[in-house]
Amino acid sequence: MNTVVSTIKKVMPAVVAIVITKHLSELQKEVPHEMAHLFKGKTPKKLDIPPSLIDAHGMVKIGGGSGFIVNKNGLIVTNKHVISDTSAERTVILNDNRTFEAEIICVDPVNDIAIMKITGDGLPVLELGDAHRLELGETVLAIGNALGLFKNTVSQGIVSGLSRSIIAEGDADNPSQEMRGLIQTDAAINLGNSGGPLVTLDGKVIGINTATVSGADGIGFAIPINPIERDLEDLRNYGRIRRPLLGVRYITIDKQYQEKMSLPASSGAYVIQEGKETGVVSGSPAARAGIKEKDIILEFNGQTISRERTIQDYLADCTAGETVTLAIQRKNQKLKVKVKLAERK
Repeated sequence: MNTVVSTIKKVMPAVVAIVITKHLSELQKEVPHEMAHLFKGKTPKKLDIPPSLIDAHGMVKIGGGSGFIVNKNGLIVTNKHVISDTSAERTVILNDNRTFEAEIICVDPVNDIAIMKITGDGLPVLELGDAHRLELGETVLAIGNALGLFKNTVSQGIVSGLSRSIIAEGDADNPSQEMRGLIQTDAAINLGNSGGPLVTLDGKVIGINTATVSGADGIGFAIPINPIERDLEDLRNYGRIRRPLLGVRYITIDKQYQEKMSLPASSGAYVIQEGKETGVVSGSPAARAGIKEKDIILEFNGQTISRERTIQDYLADCTAGETVTLAIQRKNQKLKVKVKLAERK
């Protein structure tokens, strides 16, 4: 049997379609952002929804996405933005057409990851791989609920890039955010594929499909599976996802920024105020350790901070409660500061 076909047969049973619905009476109270474009800026007093879109229970589909089952207890990984409307109902449909109501267990406060749960017998499970072992050019398959219409669509491509950074556009519920360390692929990732698995030819999940570039063909992105494995471990050990907090706002320095601001270092993280927000968050680990605005954090546990490897990247490898050592330049003085990371709320 063809390797790709064999992989699809192995993986497909554990990939799910996620349907987001809301009761018509709730939709009459407020127009969801997914439907705002229909009204050209004018909010109607009553939504005129075609009867064909309303089921027998008065529920209206307002969104959807994909996910995949990661253990026999029914835990499902998807994107946080897929289930962002917590007042809506979430229905999970398996490849064998079994249908389940899903409960949101937790969301990752940093990454676009959410974990849901269904209850059922004989649930298929996907095996998680190691994104750190990926190589450029490696063949991958993206599976998901394309456009919210075509359940379990498969596309094939290669790993086009590693450790990519993008600014993901947001909406009313999901502000724009920087996403780092992403896997780039030319496997087609369409609206509705969000939350589905990116798998290697041995059937192991190495990423979660999450974003595309508007107006560009053949450029899609997936979150590496490794942070998801850590989220699942946190859930097992603590009943929630724990992410470390340092508590600084900063700009990562390069040569150009050094010259512009007349700084004494050509790399590092320049602690600085953002708008009305202070550079050091009050009461945070950074504040308790004595870090000040206009400090330059040069190193994180002995590793240089740069555009290629930022504080955010180093924090991704840390745990809440861990003590880290920062090398800091404060005017002409160099300091070493120990900081005990807190849990991000």
